[in-house]
Amino acid sequence: MEKIKKFKMFGIGFTVFLLMLATVAPTVWAWTLDEWKARKVPTLDEWRSEKDLNDDPRPILKTGLNPKKYLPPDVYDKVTFDVETMKRVWADLVGFKAPDETGKIAPEIIPGTYSYHDKDKFPFKELMIPHHYQKFAPGAPPFIGNFPVIKVVPTRQYYYSLAISQATKENMGRTELNDKGFLNVSSLQPGVPFPRPSGKFKAQQAIYNWLLRYEFSNSAGLIVIQGFNKKLGLDWFALNDQYQLRVAARIFEPKGWYDERARKRKEKFLYILRFLSPQDSIGNVIAQIHYLDPSDYNQSFLYFNQIRRIRKLSAEDTQDPWPGADQILDDSYLFSVNLSPTRFPYKYEIIAEREYLVPTFTSDGSQFFTSKSGVELHNVEFERRPVYVLQLTQQDPNYVYSKRIMYMDKETFNIFYVENFDKKGRLYRTGENIFGFYPEQGWFTWLYDVMADHVDTHSTLLHGYFDQFTFWLTREDCSVGRLTKIGK
Repeated sequence: MEKIKKFKMFGIGFTVFLLMLATVAPTVWAWTLDEWKARKVPTLDEWRSEKDLNDDPRPILKTGLNPKKYLPPDVYDKVTFDVETMKRVWADLVGFKAPDETGKIAPEIIPGTYSYHDKDKFPFKELMIPHHYQKFAPGAPPFIGNFPVIKVVPTRQYYYSLAISQATKENMGRTELNDKGFLNVSSLQPGVPFPRPSGKFKAQQAIYNWLLRYEFSNSAGLIVIQGFNKKLGLDWFALNDQYQLRVAARIFEPKGWYDERARKRKEKFLYILRFLSPQDSIGNVIAQIHYLDPSDYNQSFLYFNQIRRIRKLSAEDTQDPWPGADQILDDSYLFSVNLSPTRFPYKYEIIAEREYLVPTFTSDGSQFFTSKSGVELHNVEFERRPVYVLQLTQQDPNYVYSKRIMYMDKETFNIFYVENFDKKGRLYRTGENIFGFYPEQGWFTWLYDVMADHVDTHSTLLHGYFDQFTFWLTREDCSVGRLTKIGK
């Protein structure tokens, strides 16, 4: 197959699509048991009947994305556990509970509602990540996502599914790094590999916990991308459906390796994404195979609907921008780099461990972005969280970023916010995750990404509507052979 290094999917046909969305009056509830059994991802219109893209405070995690409403009873029972047991087991594994690690900095900021007028009345500057302190303001150009009002809530203990915790406990110490701090792939076991990062390679251990997380292990759903220019005008709209199958270190059947092929080739996950808009990209489909071994390049294949051909993309072009979004492929979910000692190697450091007041994990999904007033973020809760501040300094001058700074939750190893600097040391791109949390499942989900390009002055908002428990997914559902079947 012909190898293609670059491809272009930008188009101007999204305007018609937006007008179509504006005239639709959705009436169908999003995910149903019948749809789940039929392996059908709800349409955007069905999702918008549960929670619109903007100006909608409805709690999507309690309705359309509530597992109890769409999972078969036997599957729901399989992924649901006693909350107090999950809390106890996870606290034993990480060695602390978040409420015991916070409350020392700016104790006068107590739970309650605060507006941006209170920024000078209380020491928010001392307690917030600088990025959040700056965005604690009314919406205004050049970037989306300011929040004029926040609700500070007490620090809560978060935890993982009992299935994840039990696998972590059973395999404690079995997953290893080599003498240079990189994953010994043959030693990888189910569970969180390093629940108590420590020692010389503490930073790498924390990062591997993120890279090997169970969010999106088996998932299917929609991604909506909205792009905004420096005047906060909408200049890009795209819609994709996406499927992902984890094939390594699995915690549900088949446990461990998904099959012999995954074990032999050291595959991490399989991924397939279809473009549903803009108009000139409809029917294009990407399939990817991600590997655990850093010496193996991830493989990407694209079905071009316009020419009805499959092309293999260059495995080295992970620095290419994603169409319409303010990120490169390595920035997926803020950081998706396969750590390597030779290919664009980093110097890894934890430069701070302290509490920050950050947008917390939501269990109802009532946050929303406004369509006017500067595309503000509303209904956002802030919580004191124990945080690792990680700095990754790039050792290869040919890479697009000179360094990355990440803010990672110490209790869950989820990344809240990332700053990426260009080769001149200027702030280039930033990304922020807004997570959902299912208390009865001990499971995190991704709801929004807010990204910004500080050089080109552009913002992107990604909405995610995902079922995280798609046990019906198979290798065939995410295979290269399926490209032509779902491309139209």
